[in-house]
Amino acid sequence: MTKSLFPFAALLALAAPAQAQDEAAPPSPGELVAQAPAAEWTTIAPQDLLVMTLASAPDGTAREVVIQLMPAPFSQGWVGNIRTLARAGWYDGITVNRVQDNYVVQWGDPNYDNPEADGAAKPLPEGLKVMGEAEYTVPSFVPPASSIKRELQGAATMSGLIAAGVNIDALMAEPEPTQTSEARRALADRYSRFAAFTQGWPIGGRDEEFWPVHCYGMVGVGRGMSPDTGSGAELYTVIGHAPRHLDRNIALVGRVVEGMEHLSSLPRGSGALGFYTTKEADKRTPILSVRLASDLPEAERPAFEFLSTEGETFARYAEARANRRDPFFIHPAGGADICNIPVPVRRVAD
Repeated sequence: MTKSLFPFAALLALAAPAQAQDEAAPPSPGELVAQAPAAEWTTIAPQDLLVMTLASAPDGTAREVVIQLMPAPFSQGWVGNIRTLARAGWYDGITVNRVQDNYVVQWGDPNYDNPEADGAAKPLPEGLKVMGEAEYTVPSFVPPASSIKRELQGAATMSGLIAAGVNIDALMAEPEPTQTSEARRALADRYSRFAAFTQGWPIGGRDEEFWPVHCYGMVGVGRGMSPDTGSGAELYTVIGHAPRHLDRNIALVGRVVEGMEHLSSLPRGSGALGFYTTKEADKRTPILSVRLASDLPEAERPAFEFLSTEGETFARYAEARANRRDPFFIHPAGGADICNIPVPVRRVAD
């Protein structure tokens, strides 16, 4: 898989021809995704999927959450720890301990770093790595040489330009012929020099470093005060407006691809930061098990795929999300935050 980047600058290059098209009932983003050819969908490997089984809902409904783990080169120390913890069965029997409205749902050992802890912390398995804060980001990286020519012929993707020796700072400072100043401001990322997609994931970047960004449904590693970076034993997912101020300050390790409703609908905690108080112990949702899909019997493995962010359909989909023109909308927005362009993921039928 190439590591090419799809930058927001490419959306602007797409905007001009799109405006010249027949405006009669333009396709919605969902329709574009539904029409994507099979070749533009990328299979998620079973070893990159975590299957988290929660205790049944009060009405008896089964609850399962599937998480896709972050690919290299991002957060691999933490991702490795998570695989170790899952294979050791360490997550089995932990609980959801914190639900803060419009922010995060957090789960882990209720007796670890919890204001309401009343017992000894669960021992961690041996072999877990300790990561430094520098590993929240990665240095600039380039795709295999065989893909550079294609990238430069396409939307001039960021990694291809880096590989070709283009001065990115100078490029980003110069207005492009198809961009208006209003459009550039609308698509500018407030938290990074540019925002882009690579390998199906949203990332930010500046100078010579890249990092994953805190969009809805992203999964991160809970930690204490610096220099603690967390082990992966305590995890959270974003359930509200993208808290991008956390970017580069905490490790992101994946995203929820199915079952988000089982986490986002949990009762909110009334303690500090949304932790459940001692009186709210009954609100804690038990986590029965967490397994890598690759460790499950083949018949029980869920299968998912995501829309390649290097394909033509994603380019059209991203532009449509940034400028809705389908019948319900009156005025195209002229831009979108990267977190408002979620990468489509779908379950593959058995």
